[in-house]
Amino acid sequence: QVQLVESGGGLVQAGGSLRLSCAASGSIFSTNVMGWYRQAPGEKRELVATITSGGSTNYADSVKGRFTISRDNAKNTVYLQMNSLKPEDTAVYSCYFKAIGRDYWGQGTQVTVSS
Repeated sequence: QVQLVESGGGLVQAGGSLRLSCAASGSIFSTNVMGWYRQAPGEKRELVATITSGGSTNYADSVKGRFTISRDNAKNTVYLQMNSLKPEDTAVYSCYFKAIGRDYWGQGTQVTVSS
């Protein structure tokens, strides 16, 4: 089992920044993918960004150039630096961990961007 603990959500004005963190613990397989998804009210959950243990990244088009995903493999922690936030970025952001064909999800952290 893998446990994910998220932190860093909150309320910010449009144009502001936030940094999310997610620490994984438990049975961590060294080859894995970590990332972030988000879900706004009434919308489907969508990918925000992912990063492999080797450092390859993938971003949703809507966040490219504004968000940066990174990780510290020694700490099994993934970060999401969110800059130039927009009201449409408002959502619950959930941490994601995938290894050996199994998916794990964090409980989610609320990000609210006011206009």
